[in-house]
Amino acid sequence: MAVAPARRVSAASARSHTRKAKQGHSLSTSGVFKKLLLVTFIGFLAWAYQALQPPQPKIPGSPGGPPITAPRIKLRDGRHLAYKEYGVEKDSAKYKIVVVHGFNGCRHQSLFLSQELIDNLGVHLVSFDRPGYGESDPDPKRTRKSIALDIEELADQLGLGTKFYVIGISMGGQIVWGCLKYIPHRLAGVAMLAPVVNHWWSGIPSDLASLVYKQLLLQDQWALRVGHYAPTWFTYWWNTQKWFPSSAAIVRHPDTLSPSDKEILAKIILPKELLTVPLLQGEYESIHRDLATGFGAWEFSPVDLQNPFQNNEGRVHIWQGDEDRLVPVTIQRFIAQKLPWIKYHELPGAGHAFMLADGMPDRIAKALLLGETDGDD
Repeated sequence: MAVAPARRVSAASARSHTRKAKQGHSLSTSGVFKKLLLVTFIGFLAWAYQALQPPQPKIPGSPGGPPITAPRIKLRDGRHLAYKEYGVEKDSAKYKIVVVHGFNGCRHQSLFLSQELIDNLGVHLVSFDRPGYGESDPDPKRTRKSIALDIEELADQLGLGTKFYVIGISMGGQIVWGCLKYIPHRLAGVAMLAPVVNHWWSGIPSDLASLVYKQLLLQDQWALRVGHYAPTWFTYWWNTQKWFPSSAAIVRHPDTLSPSDKEILAKIILPKELLTVPLLQGEYESIHRDLATGFGAWEFSPVDLQNPFQNNEGRVHIWQGDEDRLVPVTIQRFIAQKLPWIKYHELPGAGHAFMLADGMPDRIAKALLLGETDGDD
């Protein structure tokens, strides 16, 4: 039988075949690598999404949430508001005051009046946990108007009368602006103690806002910028990540305290509940919601408000220390000049904690309730 002759393969053909084999292997390897990159990228996005999602708040009285220990009212939308009452009996009180706590505070943060003044003037006080703080249910849709209506409903359910006083401490001062806007007919008078300003309020000259903004610690400049421009979930991420410094107020940076603040805080003993109660539900619907709401876009500007007491039936007071490192004094002065119907008290040498100084709460109350002044204006 004849044997077929062996097929000759040229060197060029062999090289071509080798190249094709290598190309096929290369294409196969490239395809696998692209798939691996895609899977890795998708995995990274999933991780980033989970990392950026804030935890759900621990609703008071729910499984995993804090127990309910404070009296609470049920609001119009089903939420609950925790509160605390003290002073003389409500039925015999001449003056009824609602106190609004500040950033990272709770119902135990109040205006600590002397018992002598409370008894002599007949003062009944109500403080409450703002939404998301302490034992008050969170309000993801919180606005200036909603919290003003919360206060009005709290006053109605507790029987404080047709008119009552409101005192706002620090960030609680922003809530008082909302009360002046939305429930002025319910107010007998208000006082704002070192009220936090929003540097993006309309009506404030941009050069003035920029000047004051740059007086803040750099980390606070970034935190407020994030609070203004970013959604709340990103505000939460920014202030909980570890790569960049977060809000100085959150971490209680010592440089936010003036010399007088340090002196005052060294002398007093604050209620221990102020360290444990504010963040019982977590941080997201309390302090981070505060930053986003307080420094986000407002539907009105305080400098555009009209005097709610045209017939002098009530008083509006702002108290401000000229060495406050959290709320620089400059914008406060501008607001007082724009709104001459406000009684402005500037305290030389005082910082952000002046309302805790010995005798200061009584002085603030007498100015609000009685119109007494002692040379601070």
